[in-house]
Amino acid sequence: MTKRRVVITGIGALTPIGNTAKETWENALKGVNGIDKLTRFDNSEFNVHVAGELKDFNIEDYIDKKESRRMDRFTQYAVVASDEAVKDSGLEINDENAERIGVWIGSGIGGIQALQDGFKVLYERGPRRVSPFFVPMMIPDMASGQVSIRHGAKGPNGATVTACATGTNSIGDAFKIIERGQADAMITGGTEAPITEMGMAGFQSSRALSTSEDRDNASVPFSKDRDGFVMGEGAGVVVIEELEHALARGANIYAEIVGYGMTGDAYHITAPAENGEGGARAIQEALKDAGVEPEEVDYVNAHGTSTAYNDLYETLALKTVFGDHAHKLLVNSTKSMTGHLLGATGAVEAIISSLSLQHGKVHPTINLRNPDPECDLNYLPDGVAEGDFKYALSNNLGFGGHNASLLFKKYE
Repeated sequence: MTKRRVVITGIGALTPIGNTAKETWENALKGVNGIDKLTRFDNSEFNVHVAGELKDFNIEDYIDKKESRRMDRFTQYAVVASDEAVKDSGLEINDENAERIGVWIGSGIGGIQALQDGFKVLYERGPRRVSPFFVPMMIPDMASGQVSIRHGAKGPNGATVTACATGTNSIGDAFKIIERGQADAMITGGTEAPITEMGMAGFQSSRALSTSEDRDNASVPFSKDRDGFVMGEGAGVVVIEELEHALARGANIYAEIVGYGMTGDAYHITAPAENGEGGARAIQEALKDAGVEPEEVDYVNAHGTSTAYNDLYETLALKTVFGDHAHKLLVNSTKSMTGHLLGATGAVEAIISSLSLQHGKVHPTINLRNPDPECDLNYLPDGVAEGDFKYALSNNLGFGGHNASLLFKKYE
């Protein structure tokens, strides 16, 4: 069976460094740090005091107040990013094509604020006072549900949940839906709103988060003094289409998706497999899926979380797959600026990877002042790299041993 080619025709993002995809991209090139003091709640009893929060964002600028109050923040973020992506794509969804256009937006955690608030009401005021909207606000698939209702997309609809690999897996899963002919276009990506007391307390207890109070020394991927990731929030959504479908309507094409790999570590619930073995296999699967040799890849948008094991093992995984070519790769971490957006992060980084190919620019990894000698690849600490790049790889890993990689090709 001949594979159908799939391209990205619309992008939307809501991140700590921008309330649109364009703003996020421009600030990434500038090396803007989106991490600052945690303001979402009183964190005086916490060990964590910084986060990657959205800036100057008011949901009522985008969604009616009554409607927005029936959504958890993760769903609100998905709706906003999806509106931007669909508008950017110029895709019109109508009665004739609705059944061939689907939605696949994942979330690693879902409505944790709704869950936290619901429990408080239950124990303080009793079961009869729990909101009838509690379950629809909490469940992770509701982002896809709300977006499909909003845009009238009646095709394949689902939500991938693979922790921090969710955004990458979601786009990969949607890519395969189009490739095998089940849809002509998909609205896909990831969304997350984890900055809550419960979310922070849980990750803090697992010792996954940085305890640095210095915004410029908290999310420091590949640095010798890294001590954990910084929690972020937001959403990334793309419109992807079968190539001929996109060309027939004169769509703008950002990049082509050519390879997708996913593997399981079968090793540990939170720690990555030793030496990045599982991550290396996901990269190899993406390259195999695309029929691309390792030496053809120019750029890797790394998972790059700023945790001890991830940064080291991802570096080792790249060396395993790419051999000597690993030292010729341009490697960066968007999380150095945004923090870790959990289920949304892979989708945001897919957008960054695509724009990097389109514009021939790769953003720096900021705050890399004290490199770990064991992390010895070219992580671009000194600024933007420019060139004619053909292939970009985006990696993300998740608790539970999930590994996901997407390979993008410059569209010409």
